[in-house]
Amino acid sequence: MQKRSLAATALLAASFVVLAVSVYRYVWPGESQAPRWLPEPRVDVLSVPAFPITVSSIEMRRGDSLVQALARGGLSSRSATLLATQFGKNGADLRKIRVGATIEITWNARNEPMEVRYETSPWLTFAARPANGGWRVGRAETIPDLRVEAVSGVVERSLFDAVEQSGESARLVLGLVDMFSSDFDFTADTRAGDRFRLLVEKRYAGDTFVDYGRILVAQYKSGGRTLTGVGFEKGVSRFAHYDLNGNSLRKSFLKSPLEFTRITSGFTYARPHPILGGVRPHLAIDYAAPVGTPVRAVADGVVVSAGWNGGNGIQVHLRHRSGYETQYNHLSRIPPDLRAGARVHQKQIIGNVGATGLATGPHLDYRIVHNGTYVNPLSEKFIPGEPIPAAGRADFTRHSRELVARLETAAPY
Repeated sequence: MQKRSLAATALLAASFVVLAVSVYRYVWPGESQAPRWLPEPRVDVLSVPAFPITVSSIEMRRGDSLVQALARGGLSSRSATLLATQFGKNGADLRKIRVGATIEITWNARNEPMEVRYETSPWLTFAARPANGGWRVGRAETIPDLRVEAVSGVVERSLFDAVEQSGESARLVLGLVDMFSSDFDFTADTRAGDRFRLLVEKRYAGDTFVDYGRILVAQYKSGGRTLTGVGFEKGVSRFAHYDLNGNSLRKSFLKSPLEFTRITSGFTYARPHPILGGVRPHLAIDYAAPVGTPVRAVADGVVVSAGWNGGNGIQVHLRHRSGYETQYNHLSRIPPDLRAGARVHQKQIIGNVGATGLATGPHLDYRIVHNGTYVNPLSEKFIPGEPIPAAGRADFTRHSRELVARLETAAPY
């Protein structure tokens, strides 16, 4: 028993000695070296967001509703309906959806929508975030930078090509043609060497061109003839174009029922008939165009008949004011609601080019009757529109002279 006590005492004393040495070497200040820690292993860690997100983009299609597009982008039907309603309350026009407009939806890691951005136009964008079971919507507007620029060119192959060669979009052609469409048939009379120049409004978002505004003044020179159109607002009336004498360029009849095709056969009383043979009158203008090309009513009027008419194939026959009638032959189809007695408006689509009846190929046979007699559509003088009233003539004359002088300086021939 005594021996066991002595052994325990010796073991305890030895433990104290070891502890004292350790404290001296590693804790007590002195010249003893601190312990050498092994370096931690190096690990390359990629930077990963704490909350990864994804962004999906949806483009508005023809016939889309905003709800349909949002649902196609992944929102539930309920969320899409609520969001579209909120966009509408904040100024989005839900009835006029711009084809090509974009919607961006940002999703979190749980596949929940964090933000929806809807660019209705280059000038207006909506942004929405979820809030209290609904959506909180804000809007950002960009003020267009409106600039007036000169455009000019020479026709070599086509008017479209000439405008594009000048660095402009072919969309500008439509505005130029529309201005002079009652005085000049661009499908029949355009020639190599024709010249054009105009001052047009252009809208920019920052430095990015977006679209065209109004054509303020334009001239088209073909042969020895120069057409001039000047834009002018008559008091509270809408902006319209007039010639230098103040006469409206908007006539009651268009020069052509088609846009940018070519004439294959002119008005004549003696043409060899390609199917029936012999020499027969051709009291019409033939416009060659692909099947399906839209055909426009050249003036306001009433439908006399619409449907099959023997050798004329599918025909639309219209009656207009002042004893005029027009006929559109060899069509491929007509709108289902175009029936006798229906009213039509100038530029309304009344059918599509075809090759029905006695036709050798796709074309439009276009005829005009005045007081019971066929007349040449290319030379007929139609009823002019409303001119500048006498009270506004002085202002118009001063305005037109200033614009033409500005055009001649900016784009000299």
